[in-house]
Amino acid sequence: ATYHFLSGYTAKVAGTERDMGSEPAATFSTCFGAPFMALPAEVYARLFREKVQKQKVTVWLVNTGWTGGPFGVGHRMDIAHTRALLRAALSGVLDAVPFHLDETFGLLVPDTVPGVPDGILHPRETWSDKAAYDRVARELIAKFAENFQEYAPQVDPAVREAGPGRQK
Repeated sequence: ATYHFLSGYTAKVAGTERDMGSEPAATFSTCFGAPFMALPAEVYARLFREKVQKQKVTVWLVNTGWTGGPFGVGHRMDIAHTRALLRAALSGVLDAVPFHLDETFGLLVPDTVPGVPDGILHPRETWSDKAAYDRVARELIAKFAENFQEYAPQVDPAVREAGPGRQK
């Protein structure tokens, strides 16, 4: 969770961002709020990690962005599915479902969520062109790695190793 908090990955999407072309673009904003962070990022990362551990918080990473293929083929995640994911996470429903490892990004993903088609929980399977998915995923993993170089020297090895594509 700390790796993803530090990374602050999001996508700029036309209609929600200024000066955007028509295609979504990957971007990173440290701690999901870089312009507002007065202290070094590692301070916020340490505080985040301490609070999560002390309070025994379960952290969820939810795809509210894109599914089903690249721009022009895929589509925005259905808001009803996003809401169902959030309801399931916040109500504790996800505490009782099995999970699978997304081998590409190293994240545990629920096998089923009430109100969400199971297929959405397997991102690669939503793309008709699996080779295109694999290529785009590799490109995104490389962007994560490049972005994280700034923080790598200041964080614990466990945080560094938690990035996409780094699972052993």
